[in-house]
Amino acid sequence: MAKKKAVRRKKVAAGSVGLTPAEVSKAESAELDRLAAQVEEDGGAILARYSEPFGGGPVLLVALPVAVVEPTPYQRDPSDAHVKRLMGVVEKIGLFLDPIIAIRHEDKYWTPNGNHRLQALKKLGVRTTVALLLPDPQVAFKILALNTEKAHNLREKSLETIRMARALAGSRGGGDERSFEFEFEQPAFLTLGAAYEERPRLSGGAYQSILRRVDDFLDEPMSKAVKERERRGKKILKLDDAVSAAVEKLKAKGLTSPYLKPFVVSRVNYTRFSKATSFDFDEALDKIVASAQKFNVDRVKQEDVAKAGGGGPPDEE
Repeated sequence: MAKKKAVRRKKVAAGSVGLTPAEVSKAESAELDRLAAQVEEDGGAILARYSEPFGGGPVLLVALPVAVVEPTPYQRDPSDAHVKRLMGVVEKIGLFLDPIIAIRHEDKYWTPNGNHRLQALKKLGVRTTVALLLPDPQVAFKILALNTEKAHNLREKSLETIRMARALAGSRGGGDERSFEFEFEQPAFLTLGAAYEERPRLSGGAYQSILRRVDDFLDEPMSKAVKERERRGKKILKLDDAVSAAVEKLKAKGLTSPYLKPFVVSRVNYTRFSKATSFDFDEALDKIVASAQKFNVDRVKQEDVAKAGGGGPPDEE
């Protein structure tokens, strides 16, 4: 995989980009009129309409019945602890001031970035939520970029990404995977997502460094790409089996450390020493798996593990 050249951002004059305040206040289009009418038919209310100040796209500020709003179906499961914290904050200050982003989907409204806030409102029994409603339904797939209410860990990012891929394969099977680089962020998330679906307790962080070297986005239609991600995910699980077996042998030998799995992976991951800029996925994984399967624990000492430790455990643990 060739290294991408760093693109230097051009300097722009302050106050030279986007719309003026007067231009932002204007937003007129037949599409927006139709969307506004649908909101009112669905029991909502139009609070304002404007043009987004950076790109100029039309936006409706709306009040929606909480009952008609749902998270996009491929999102991570909400954190009960985070929902409770949000409930406590809303009750303590007596205000809810953070609009969600939404699109209209059939006779409901989907939010790609407000699930925790939405669940908090529902549990508090609130009738209405305020939303920035966009006419473009593809905003629903910008979930990783839009979600700012709770940081994703690796497991959550990976599962959301493979769920998005499945949804895109079902609705837009003609597009290829590479065309969704922005939405998916990293090819590793797709492969790990497929692996996490099979093994929820997978320590995916141990294998991310390998995937960053050997994985890439696919020039395949989404329907085929999803199947390929499932196949690649199974290879990661095969590697995990071999690494886990080596870890158990190290433990039986009396070695102790929370970093045994990353230690084994670092020993078998030949790509970290390679100056190659691209790798064949199957060739690389097969070689790493074979190395893990014949990992010689007799040559490992406690001080070797201690020297290798230093980073924290994978962020999904």
